[in-house]
Amino acid sequence: MGVQFDEATATGLSDLEAARRLAAEGPNTLPLDAPTSIWRTVAHVMREPMILLLLGAGGVYVVLGDRIEAITLLASVFAVITIELVQERKTARALDALRDLASPRALVIRDGASKRIAGRDVVRGDLVRIAEGDRIPADAKMLTASALFVDESLLTGESVPVSKRTAQQSDEPSRPGGDDLPFVFSGTLVVKGRGVAEVTATGPRSELGRIGSAIAGTSPSRSPLAIEIDRIVRVVATCALALSVVLAVVYGLRTGSFVEGLLAGIAAAMGLLPEELPVVLTVFFALGALRLSRHRVLTRTMSALESLGATTVLCTDKTGTLTENRMRIAALYADASVHSVGDGPLPESMHSLVEHGILASQRDPFDPMEIAFHRLGTEALAGTEHLHETWTLEREYPLSRELLSMAHVWRGPEGGELVVAAKGAPEAIVDLCHLSESDAATIRDAVTALAKDGLRVLGVASVLFEGSELPTDQHGYGFRFLGLVGLEDPVRSSVPAAVADCRAAAIRVVMITGDYPVTAEVIARKAGLARFDRTLSGSEIADLDDSSLRARLRETDVIARAVPEQKLRIVAALAGDGEIVAMTGDGVNDAPALEAAHIGIAMGGRGTDVARESADLVITDDDFASIVSGVRVGRRIYDNLRKAVVYIIAVHVPIAGLSLLPALLGWPLALLPLHIVFLELVIDPACSLAFEAEGEEADIMSRPPRDTRLRLVDRSLLLVAAAQGFSVLVATMGILGLAHAQHLSEGTTRALAFVTLIGGNLSLIGVNLAWSARRAITWRETNKVAVAVVLVALIGLAAAVLLAPVRRLFKFDEVPPALGIAALACGALSVGWFQIAKYVRARREPVPIATRA
Repeated sequence: MGVQFDEATATGLSDLEAARRLAAEGPNTLPLDAPTSIWRTVAHVMREPMILLLLGAGGVYVVLGDRIEAITLLASVFAVITIELVQERKTARALDALRDLASPRALVIRDGASKRIAGRDVVRGDLVRIAEGDRIPADAKMLTASALFVDESLLTGESVPVSKRTAQQSDEPSRPGGDDLPFVFSGTLVVKGRGVAEVTATGPRSELGRIGSAIAGTSPSRSPLAIEIDRIVRVVATCALALSVVLAVVYGLRTGSFVEGLLAGIAAAMGLLPEELPVVLTVFFALGALRLSRHRVLTRTMSALESLGATTVLCTDKTGTLTENRMRIAALYADASVHSVGDGPLPESMHSLVEHGILASQRDPFDPMEIAFHRLGTEALAGTEHLHETWTLEREYPLSRELLSMAHVWRGPEGGELVVAAKGAPEAIVDLCHLSESDAATIRDAVTALAKDGLRVLGVASVLFEGSELPTDQHGYGFRFLGLVGLEDPVRSSVPAAVADCRAAAIRVVMITGDYPVTAEVIARKAGLARFDRTLSGSEIADLDDSSLRARLRETDVIARAVPEQKLRIVAALAGDGEIVAMTGDGVNDAPALEAAHIGIAMGGRGTDVARESADLVITDDDFASIVSGVRVGRRIYDNLRKAVVYIIAVHVPIAGLSLLPALLGWPLALLPLHIVFLELVIDPACSLAFEAEGEEADIMSRPPRDTRLRLVDRSLLLVAAAQGFSVLVATMGILGLAHAQHLSEGTTRALAFVTLIGGNLSLIGVNLAWSARRAITWRETNKVAVAVVLVALIGLAAAVLLAPVRRLFKFDEVPPALGIAALACGALSVGWFQIAKYVRARREPVPIATRA
């Protein structure tokens, strides 16, 4: 005997009971690797070259007997480790929050209502609704199953989906594998059908949890930017270490003090090492992903952040992305007449059309079109014999690629003949009804008339079946044509402006829909798409070879009557033409195209778990405008990353020069390890947090996408950074030379050089935060992080120069105020030429310096 279950009256667990079980049994998550402990993080940081150099310098000062300097350097090691821990924990929290947002979801029945929750919150005893495209959230027993097939290859290795049935009272728990079982398992995929299941095991108690680390411990592939950054760091680090060794030997031979030479070599190595670059990349990716999430865009792969700003073609679904996905039936066509819904009561001649449209829909629908049928039935047919809540569904014929129609076979409570209702594309319904050519032409004309109003048109048919054996497909029935239904789904109010932004940014928007071509063109016109009058149809795509398809795609921005499988060919054709393609999708069949696209974008609201798992980005509100906001943020992230890299390269030039040149010229050392530490405490937060927080350039959506063939650090960028850094070095060496010429004390000379260097450092931050001279910034838009970095640096500099104990620590002597202010101004003005160049460049062309790539 089957399990007694009535889906219509099921209440499920209460929220209170679910919360109690969640607290008692833990979240529905797999056993993951233990979180990295603080001590493991500290051990990792202690192996970094900068920390090792600081420890080495501290050891040298111990040998020299300079305890204060040694203690200070060791304390700086603690400060650097603290900064690293704070940044790592902030990054980890950001990524954990995103993982929670992007986790698989489950539709459960609680307190008698259906609600969608995070998969981790599913508990034992929950009633879960599952449908095609869902990832099963936990092990469960089927209470109802309608044409349900599940892919269990994750657990069994079997490539063929297995069928599921409703559980019987006598069924004993079983393991995965085999057909016609009443149990489903966590992590497996519904490929067809629907049903309701009662959760029996969650998390580590599930079959997948018992298997262990089958899906845990995998590390994502590294992004191209990360690989490039590592290459740069390795090359520069090798050169820096070699140069520091040479410097230590030369200085030791010149002065006779190899201990001092070792200090000079350590200071030079610390000045040359660009250890900030990997930190910057990590912080930018983590905080960038968090920033994207505030625009309702979840990042599943970090490489998507790199590609966003390079997108040249954005392929988007129509329904729910460009439109509100809020379908309503606007017009009905039956017996050669059209009725506009809302213009008075529903005519009797239209009752059968609405009745059988409801019968051809799911009883508890999720599809917006089917919801629209039920809504109209409730409003117009309540209290009539046209609603059939007590009828039993005998069989479903799902929509297929070969036949764009679905049908349901129903049996009434009194038994007897079966009622079969079908709905789908008008041409498919005409085909099923075997109409004459003249009748088919009349219906085509009616479809065109409805479609011209921007309506999505469906045909509806029915038949009474008295046979003993149901046909294998819909063609086995002699359907009778009932009429047409015109549904409207208004364009989102934000879409025209978002499409205009794309056009200004030289990004093509291509709409792909299964709608009738005329309907697609109306929506495309309302959305603001450019070439909506050259629609390409799915049937045409099927007849075109790859070369011809590429040529046709260059001429149109609207693809109608397309099936999901054709998205993969569209992606391949556009990519073959050199485009960087972003593709949206929500269904199981969209997964290959999402995988193939440079940026796969899944819909978070209506998308299946399979689509979400195949995508790089998930749009939580399914709104096209959110995608465009994501592109804007992606461009900003890449812009600011380039600015940070320029700053890092530029600021290391004068640091390295001041570490090398005085030693080679026979002057006293200008920079000691403690000075480098102070500079690093300014550089690290400046290049990671301050540049990440900087707002977007004014022209961010009015310039073409960047060329993906260009590297993050190209020749033009290196030249700009080197010129900036060399300017600061010249200014600092000039002050140093003048101080020596005036026979100032070694401590005063060193202090003046340090003040100049800090002034140049802060100037580098200022000129690189914005590369557009025309950008106007209000106080609300001021980069508060950058302001804080500058203030902290100036306060620290003042303490080092004015406070005697700190001055002794830095090995400075007193600095006359006028000389100190002059040195600071000299450093700050050393990069003034770059600001002038921005204004000159802005007068000749609107594109900011170093952003044209």
